[in-house]
Amino acid sequence: MVTPMREGTAPLTRREDYSAPPFWIKTVDLTFDLDAARTLVTSRMTLARNPAVPPQPLKLHGDDLTVLRVMVNGESVSFRHESGLLVIDSMQHIAEGPFALEIRNTCAPEKNTQLSGLYTSNGGLFTQCEAEGFRRISYFLDRPDVMAVYTVTLRANKAAYPVLLSNGNLVSQADLDGGRHQA
Repeated sequence: MVTPMREGTAPLTRREDYSAPPFWIKTVDLTFDLDAARTLVTSRMTLARNPAVPPQPLKLHGDDLTVLRVMVNGESVSFRHESGLLVIDSMQHIAEGPFALEIRNTCAPEKNTQLSGLYTSNGGLFTQCEAEGFRRISYFLDRPDVMAVYTVTLRANKAAYPVLLSNGNLVSQADLDGGRHQA
């Protein structure tokens, strides 16, 4: 729960206002098609309803993102925007078992001057996700108690971005058509 502060200050989050999220995110498979002007982010997540919380819509945090597609179990679903959230109302009727959620969105790293999320600096692309920076990359339950296993694929123009680095272990790398590469 977030407590509003006076105008111009950040909201205050209090531990005593904590409530468990209605969904748990188990795995996240992120694919970035990197470009300073417009990066395409495809997020494929496995989620499960939290049985300790009454059924409700899925609300994901997002900031300065353009949504291209939202799919649940391979089917397009309707969504709406509400105060910095992407809301999927139909999720309150989904069963407790795991389900797949795919969101494709774009962000503009060169326009991101907050040094949070995905941004540019000295010709490179960088991320800063703590605290609450992931919402500037893709829609997500951007809170510290949502833990997931991540797999990340980075794709970019090899001349512009010769080094592709993400936290974790390098599984593979390859050259792609059109002077691009991936890791």
